[in-house]
Amino acid sequence: MADHPLLADKPTLAAVQSYISATNKFRGHDESLQTGLLLLCEEVGELAKACRKQNGIRRDSAKANDDHVDEEAADVLWMLCTVCNALGIDLNEAFHAKEQKNKARVWK
Repeated sequence: MADHPLLADKPTLAAVQSYISATNKFRGHDESLQTGLLLLCEEVGELAKACRKQNGIRRDSAKANDDHVDEEAADVLWMLCTVCNALGIDLNEAFHAKEQKNKARVWK
C-alpha cells in the first residue's frame, strides 16, 4: 500500500491544493464537482454554526462546548480546494488575479 501523502510544515497555497488532491485520491474520496460543491456548502454551514455557538448566539447550554471553529474553517478550505481541483482552477493564481481587480475597485 502506498504511503499517505505528506504536507510540508509551512506549505504554499499551491502545495495545500496539491496535497488535498493527492490525499483525496489516496483515501478514495469522490472528487467530482457535484460532490465537492455540496460538501463545501455543508462545511460552510458547519463553520457558521460553530461561529454562532462561539459567540453565544442562541446557544444550547445543555450541550458540550463543541464549537471547533478552527476545524470547520480547515474543512471549508479543504472542500474549496477540492472544488477548484475539479474545475482545474489554480487557487493561488485565481486569488492573485482577483486581488489585482479588487485593488482597482473603489471601495466605499
